[in-house]
Amino acid sequence: MPLALYALTAGAFGIGVTEFVIMGLLIDVSKDLGVSIPAAGLLISGYALGVVVGAPLLGAISGKWSRKTLLMSLMVVFTIGNLACALAPDYWTLMAARVLTAFAHASFFGVGSVVATSLVAPNRQASAIAIMFTGLTVANILGVPFGTWLGQAFGWRSTFWAVTAIGIIALAVIALLVPRDNAADQQEEGSQGVLAVLGRRSVLLGLLTTVLSWVGVFAGFTYIAPILTEITGFSESAVSPILLVFGGGLVVGNLLGGRLADRKLVPTVIGSLIALSVALLALTFAIHQQVAAVIAIGLFGAAAFATVSPLQMWVLEKAEGAGQGLASSFNIAAFNLGNAIGAWLGGVIIDSGLGLGSVTLVAGLVPIAALAVALIAIRLDGSRPALQASPAE
Repeated sequence: MPLALYALTAGAFGIGVTEFVIMGLLIDVSKDLGVSIPAAGLLISGYALGVVVGAPLLGAISGKWSRKTLLMSLMVVFTIGNLACALAPDYWTLMAARVLTAFAHASFFGVGSVVATSLVAPNRQASAIAIMFTGLTVANILGVPFGTWLGQAFGWRSTFWAVTAIGIIALAVIALLVPRDNAADQQEEGSQGVLAVLGRRSVLLGLLTTVLSWVGVFAGFTYIAPILTEITGFSESAVSPILLVFGGGLVVGNLLGGRLADRKLVPTVIGSLIALSVALLALTFAIHQQVAAVIAIGLFGAAAFATVSPLQMWVLEKAEGAGQGLASSFNIAAFNLGNAIGAWLGGVIIDSGLGLGSVTLVAGLVPIAALAVALIAIRLDGSRPALQASPAE
């Protein structure tokens, strides 16, 4: 694979750490800034909102930029945003800095996906996307635990200083390794490109599939720690090592999903959604036995990220050239919208009286809705039979 792909991976790693490390620093932030833990938790929601808003906003104003210029500009926004987090004197400044940082998220992964596919042969495009997203999975396995330790040992601001340094490094390697492209070659044109993308039924159905699939993922994942301690009977100290198993599953599923999507894209989309539903439903029964629970969590992680590159590649194909960068960015926003809705849904399930044990059961049913939407999209796509392999095959 070209070195430029690994430059994109470096950027993805930094963004992944920024998104998730705040979860491990909520207590430290709340004490330092004098806010409640629930208020500190809104820093996660604020970031997710920034991702969703940032995709169409930056897409509208940067449609004619070259992709390399846009990637570098996004890393500058990312770096400045994390620097502002490290220097934030109060809660609301930190919130604003988090939202600013999040603006870079969807567009980086969206444009990065397009760049990644342009660097390799057609039959390796989904794998190229998967390699870029490896930065996100490694961030969860290594970056977030290290960032949490750093923040707890030297103050939460030290974590954001470290991520600022990562942003500078990622900017340098992107500038050095990602090939130049001609801005005149871009087919998206600002707000017209946004309207064109959103006007395509196939793209909208692809985005809805992504949202629903990750509603299921985050409905289950958000409450995995209390499930493990209150139902499975693990101690709190055992949760972090078990989450490493989940992280290992993310890496395996991510690479496997990319490889399978290169061979047969549409069947991989369908198969990964089925696998996700099965993994969540199996977890519902496995959480009552410790060894089974650990195995099931690893499989859940693999099934979750096996959906990512196939869904991203699917939306790219539905964009059919014009507006690919925008469609790709919207799909990243769709993942994050699913994250937010999923966390909310899990809370509703718990508050309704069904209890923690029902969270993964309901979460496992949501990907079935995603599967139904995907099958409708395939049925409405008159250009090829329902389960025909992708053109990249």
